[in-house]
Amino acid sequence: MSGFATGIPNACCGRERFKNSDGVVSEMTNRRVFLAGLSGIVASLPTNALAEFATPAKQFALTAGSGMASLIGKNRPTTKVWCYDGRVPGPEIRVHQGEPVRILVKNSLSEGTTVHWHGIRLPIAMDGVPGISQPLIKPGETFTYEFTPPDAGTFWYHPHADSLQQLGRGMAGALIVEEIQPVPVDRDIVWMLADWRLTSDGQIASGFGNGMEAAMSGRVGNTVTVNGVISEAEPVRAGERIRLRLVNSSLARIMALRFERHRPIIVAIDGQPCDPHEPDGGRILLGPAMRVDLALEMHGEPGERYRVVDDFYEGLSYWVTQLSYSSAPPLRAHALDPHLTLPPNPVLEPDLGTAERHIVTLEGGMMGGMGMGGMMGGGMMGQGMMGSMMSGRAVWAMNGTAMNGDGQSDMPPLLKLQLKNSYVLSLRNDTAWWHPMHLHGHSFRVVSRNGTPVPHRQWADTVLVPPKETTEIAFVADNPGDWMLHCHVTDHQVSGMMATLRVA
Repeated sequence: MSGFATGIPNACCGRERFKNSDGVVSEMTNRRVFLAGLSGIVASLPTNALAEFATPAKQFALTAGSGMASLIGKNRPTTKVWCYDGRVPGPEIRVHQGEPVRILVKNSLSEGTTVHWHGIRLPIAMDGVPGISQPLIKPGETFTYEFTPPDAGTFWYHPHADSLQQLGRGMAGALIVEEIQPVPVDRDIVWMLADWRLTSDGQIASGFGNGMEAAMSGRVGNTVTVNGVISEAEPVRAGERIRLRLVNSSLARIMALRFERHRPIIVAIDGQPCDPHEPDGGRILLGPAMRVDLALEMHGEPGERYRVVDDFYEGLSYWVTQLSYSSAPPLRAHALDPHLTLPPNPVLEPDLGTAERHIVTLEGGMMGGMGMGGMMGGGMMGQGMMGSMMSGRAVWAMNGTAMNGDGQSDMPPLLKLQLKNSYVLSLRNDTAWWHPMHLHGHSFRVVSRNGTPVPHRQWADTVLVPPKETTEIAFVADNPGDWMLHCHVTDHQVSGMMATLRVA
C-alpha cells in the first residue's frame, strides 16, 4: 500500500483547475472533487493501510546551485561546480523502507532543473523528467517531491535537465533506503564514484556535447573521485564487515573494480537484493548510473594498504583508492558467518511463460572496430553520420526512433504496455559501443545474455549491454505513466538514445 499512499499527497498538490458553466475557473471545485474521492478511498482501505496513510513524511530540503569543491586536494586549486547544498556529492539522504518522504528542491541555478530519484519506484508525477512528468523548476522556484520508497536499497538523485552539464558539473547525491530491520554489518558506507574532465588548473573543462564524443564512448574524464575528492586511502579495520555501496555517477565512464587480496561478495544490484555471489573474475562491473552493494570482510593485515583498481579500459588501469588498515588489532578473530543475505523487496515477479516479448534495437554512433572495453573506434563513419553530428541532430536511436534533449512530451511512445502484464524486452546492441540502459519507474529481472541465463536472480534498473550483444530483461508493468527508457551514457541519451514506454 505504500505506493498508493504516496499518490494521495501528490493529487492534493496538483495544479489542475476546473471551469463552471460560465467559464469561471474554480479551484474549490477541484478541492471538493478531490476530498469526495479521498473519503471514498479511505473508507475502503484496510486498517493497517490507514495507519500507514497517517504516517508523517520525513522532510528534507535541497538547493541546486553553484559552489566550490576541493576535488584534487586541500592545497590545490578549488573547482567551480554545480551542486546541491554547496557540496559534492550532494547531501546523503537516508530514509527507511515504506517511510513517506517529502523533499523541497529550490533552484538557485541560472537555468531550469529537475531531480530524478534514480531507481525509486514512485508515481510518474515525481519522476523528474521535464516535458513528461513535470515542468522545469525555473531559477528561483521550488518544487516539492513526495513519495514513499517501496524498496530498500542503494539509489541516487541527479538532474534530468541539461543533463550533460548539470550532472557533469557535479549535481548528484546518494539516496539510501534502509531496511526495516537492521542489517548485521559493522559499518554501512557509500562510495559515490564520479568522473571529471579537469584542466591543468583544476577547473571543469568546457566542450560538453562534443559531437565526435557523442558518437563514440561519451565524455570520459581524466580524474576520478570518491565522495567528492581524489582518494588516497579509505580507513578500515581488520576483522570488520562492511556493507560498501558503490554508485557510479559518471557521465560516461564504465568501471571494473578489483579489490586487491580481498573477496567482495555482491549482495545487491541497483538496490535490489540478489543471491550473494563473488563477481566474475573478481571485477565489479559498473556502468554509469549502476550501483552494487558489497559485503566486504576486512581480512587484511593491520597497518597495511590494499589498492582498489579500475581496469575496464584496456591499457588504462589505475587505482581509485586504497583500503588503509588501522594498526588496531582485529575487531574479531574470524569472519562473520554466513555470508550477508538481504531481505527481498516487494517487486512483482514477471511471468516469463505468458510475457509479451519485444525487441528493442540500439542503433547509431560511430561504427568502429572497437574491442571489448576499448575506448576508441578504429573505423570510419559515413558522411551521413558526420553530417548529423555537425548539425546537432540525433546520432543514436532505438528501433529507428530518436529523441533529442532530456525529454519530449510530443514523441509517441516506443511501446504501449498494458498495466499489470508481464513483458520481456530483448535489448539488441547493434552498435560498437557499450550502453547502460535505464528504465524509469520499474525494476526488472536480467534474464539472459546472448541466450545464456543470468545467474544469482539479478534485478536491476540499469543494465550494461556490450557491443554486438543482446540482453533480455523482464518486468511487470505495474506503474502507470510514460516512463523513460534511455542510455545512461549521457551523451548518448541527449543525442537520441531515449524513448518512452507507456504503461496504461
